[in-house]
Amino acid sequence: MTLIKSKTFITDNFLLNSDVAVELYHNYAKDMPIIDYHNHLSPKLIAENQPVKNITEAWLKGDHYKWRGMRANGVDENFITGSASLKDRFYKWAETVPYTLRNPLFHWTQLELKRYFDIDDILQLSTADAIYEKANAILENKTPAQLLEHMKVEVVCTTDDPTEDLQYHKAIAKAGFFTKVYPTFRADELFFIGQDKFLPYINKLETVVKFEIKTYSDFLKAIDDRILYFNENGCRLSDFGVGEALVIEYFTEDEVSTIFNKKLKGESLSTLEINKYRSSLFIHLGKKYHEYNWVQQYHLGPIRNNNSRLVEQIGLDAGCDSIGDFPMAEFMSQLFNTLNATDQLAKTITYNLNPSQNEIFVTMMGNFQAGGTPGKMQWGSGWWFLDQKDGIEKQLNAMSNMGLLSRFIGMLTDSRSFLSFPRHEYFRRILCNLLAEDIKKGLVPNDIEFLGNMVQDICYNNAKNYFNFN
Repeated sequence: MTLIKSKTFITDNFLLNSDVAVELYHNYAKDMPIIDYHNHLSPKLIAENQPVKNITEAWLKGDHYKWRGMRANGVDENFITGSASLKDRFYKWAETVPYTLRNPLFHWTQLELKRYFDIDDILQLSTADAIYEKANAILENKTPAQLLEHMKVEVVCTTDDPTEDLQYHKAIAKAGFFTKVYPTFRADELFFIGQDKFLPYINKLETVVKFEIKTYSDFLKAIDDRILYFNENGCRLSDFGVGEALVIEYFTEDEVSTIFNKKLKGESLSTLEINKYRSSLFIHLGKKYHEYNWVQQYHLGPIRNNNSRLVEQIGLDAGCDSIGDFPMAEFMSQLFNTLNATDQLAKTITYNLNPSQNEIFVTMMGNFQAGGTPGKMQWGSGWWFLDQKDGIEKQLNAMSNMGLLSRFIGMLTDSRSFLSFPRHEYFRRILCNLLAEDIKKGLVPNDIEFLGNMVQDICYNNAKNYFNFN
């Protein structure tokens, strides 16, 4: 590919196509703090707070977005997740960037270079040396806490297994960083009763709670103990992200106890038995989340680990997950209705990965809104394959058409990188431009102050009011 000769297109008015959009963004959205209520940042790295040092580590480690782009460009796996040097891996990413034109990776790469390193050059092989040296010179003295504060990140919520001891969250709380870091109770492993890894996980859970799990009642007590422990250490959110078809089956307590005991004996379970067990667990967890006034999150729709050869080579989260086509409406309806029937439905956020189901998700959440909690049931921001400009706009439009955009709690990064926070800027610019276009078309009042306050609510205020952070 020939060289991209222009300087950066990331100007002050990037994505802002009118004077009104410029005013909404610069006067209202730009300087709002960030509450990043779902990400995969490492609490260990934040607690240890050592300089990041190398942009390859910050950019490519664990970033399956970039991995997929590099694979699509024909880059050998050794330069993606293999043993190639950090510099050579960076060069391969730089070589790939021009080919990502019109993919959000192109926008994010340039936004991150501009915001963290004040670099205007387009990343490509011809600029790779200079960018690598400048970025690393800055990162040599930049710690995770400093990078988060630089972007005005007020809160981050990490993703944590129920067996985690949360030692790093405790250390962060004592450190007094500008950014508050809270754990999130990610319960996925509790649901894998049909897999071989379930019994070793039970053994791990026993070690943490310090008692034997001999019955389903013991298992639920262990879960309850961990939820209490997480709550005592600042947790205010749960999460679920198992990527497959989900159903809620009728069950009795005796049935589920028998199913659990069969698994403890090493017996195989039918699909119906697995679903009855999972249904019981969904209901039990949902009630506990309501009891502690947590927000429950459901990431729904991916089909995971499609490339078994790649998973065997690299492990889970290898970058071979994609959009699934599972039916979701009945599952959400039955789960939320069961919890709501006894007034035990917690504040809830669902995230949809299949754009053909956007309207299904937003209308389902509207079924269970409740007095006293504005926006109690949230359809979350464009997620994973949908957190690009088109996906964000479609999510905002569907929410506007069938819900209350003004009550939306806004964007998150869902990222493992400390350099990913310009994605909030990306979202804010798209939001401001969308509203400005409505003014231009005469669809909404030309009241900048009213719309500006709405923008600030979506970018920050709604999330601040929604979550029960200390």
